[in-house]
Amino acid sequence: MHQSRHGCPASPSVRRRRGFWERWSTRFGVIVVLLGVVGGGLYANVESVPGYAPWQDRTSTVLRQLGFGAALDTYENWLYSRHAPSNTQPDVRGLMATTTAAAAPYRYLPHLAGTADHLGWHPIPRLPAERPMIYTALLQPDQGHRSVIVGVALLRTPTLTAHLMAGTAEPPGAHSPGHIPSAQLPDVVAAFNSGFKSSAHPGGFFLDGTAIRPLEDGKASAVIDDRGRLTVGQWGREVSMTPHVVAVRQNLALVVDGGAPVPGLDRNTDRRWGSARNQLQYTWRSGLGVTSHGDLIYAAGDKLTLTTLGAAMVQAGVVTGMELDIHSGLQFFSSWRGDGTAAPQPHRLLPSMVGPSERYVHPDIRDFFYFTTNGDISAATR
Repeated sequence: MHQSRHGCPASPSVRRRRGFWERWSTRFGVIVVLLGVVGGGLYANVESVPGYAPWQDRTSTVLRQLGFGAALDTYENWLYSRHAPSNTQPDVRGLMATTTAAAAPYRYLPHLAGTADHLGWHPIPRLPAERPMIYTALLQPDQGHRSVIVGVALLRTPTLTAHLMAGTAEPPGAHSPGHIPSAQLPDVVAAFNSGFKSSAHPGGFFLDGTAIRPLEDGKASAVIDDRGRLTVGQWGREVSMTPHVVAVRQNLALVVDGGAPVPGLDRNTDRRWGSARNQLQYTWRSGLGVTSHGDLIYAAGDKLTLTTLGAAMVQAGVVTGMELDIHSGLQFFSSWRGDGTAAPQPHRLLPSMVGPSERYVHPDIRDFFYFTTNGDISAATR
């Protein structure tokens, strides 16, 4: 007979409650054990994939494989929306790479309205004797939160050859080494992250004649042609499949169109820009766009909403632009430079970017873009 803690027989209602909680405690324990076994196995599989990835990326991969994608989205919305960034002016010293090289004349640098001269465009030559193929700047696009800093890099398209490299795991089925080929390292100028992982259904992926994921009309697309030129547009409108296309990386919908932010970035009512309310998260975001002259702009920063990212890209001169990846560790930009006494080495655009500076020299789980010099350094004056 069941007894109470005082030695008296337990009432039927007490026994029923005890039985209920004993049954559910057992079931819950079994569920926890199963999740631990299955999750542990999945995590071991994810860990066994060669290539760099931050722990957050590996963990989210396992959780989504276990079916917790919706719960993870809800948690991220809560986590990244709890605290708005401050309106305190930050100390920007040391946030941007500068050089002593004189800026080569380049008339197509976009005007950065409202940006102090010490934050504006700075040339980043790969070697002291070369004309710069990259210019970098810092922006403060959020007037209500002055602590928000966005690093931007302009890549001189006529001087560069663009490449899309699949990662060791993303997109699935690409079977890629996931790193910059060693033979091309002496000519590398820059490398940066690509877009959302395939499980987020951001769009298609085409490389070297193979559609690894089907291309979708209406998606924002980074397209590389057989001259090595990269441009950004909406698939089926500015860009489409031709015999000259060698690579296409799609990611959601355009963020900037016609030199202005696309209406609705703050609402995302039809989920063109990912899961509901992710556009309101204050988190790391990155973007890619083209200027009116056809040069490329990469932008990234922490504590950005999708609206702030769009504003930063427009401020940097983007006329057509797309979001790339979001959250800490999933965006990274390296520019290669040296003093002429040794081979150029990669350096972060922002010191707060997570990951080794030589990230794309070694295998990476996610796909990325990289750029090599085409040898036409004189094009930097055009």
